Amino acid sequence: MQLYYASASPFARKALVTLHETGQLDDVEIVAATGTPLDASQMPTAHNPLGKLPALSRPDGPAIYDSRVICRYLDARAKAGLYPDRSQWETLTLEATADGIMDAAVLMVYEGRCRPENLQSADWVNGQWDKISRALDAITTRWMSHLAGPMDMGHIAIACALGYLDFRHDDRAWRKGRDALDDWFATFSQRDSMQATRP
Repeated sequence: MQLYYASASPFARKALVTLHETGQLDDVEIVAATGTPLDASQMPTAHNPLGKLPALSRPDGPAIYDSRVICRYLDARAKAGLYPDRSQWETLTLEATADGIMDAAVLMVYEGRCRPENLQSADWVNGQWDKISRALDAITTRWMSHLAGPMDMGHIAIACALGYLDFRHDDRAWRKGRDALDDWFATFSQRDSMQATRP
């Protein structure tokens, strides 16, 4: 198998952390790829026509893409139990929340990187951050008991989202007023899989 990956992508990091956590890293060749929505020439469009990362080529069928699809596939392949039956809806909701945080955070970066300065909208960027802030508040008020339980894909996804906020939006101070989430992330970030995949 080949995982098409960029070290700065939080979605690709989620797939790579999953490979580490499920003991499948040696089964996959990591292939570096780069690009933006304005230039997908170096992206694996033969494997993902959307030109987005990650994408996973596999021997038992067509390439698959979208980090949620890839992580679900890797979990099933390893029978790792990262989507446990007892809490699958909570796990999937946390993963979706994390992916929404990452989507908004990446769009904030693209606004500054891909649009001409005279067309950039501070209001639009702040609107993306409002989505992130609401999601972080929801995690803090509704989901800390889940994060305190056995590790599942919700944990991995939230950790990758928070890591991306540190990487690209540290000036926004997401930790302020969210001590419990900060403490959880500090502990989870010490896992070997997180240390090995830092952007």
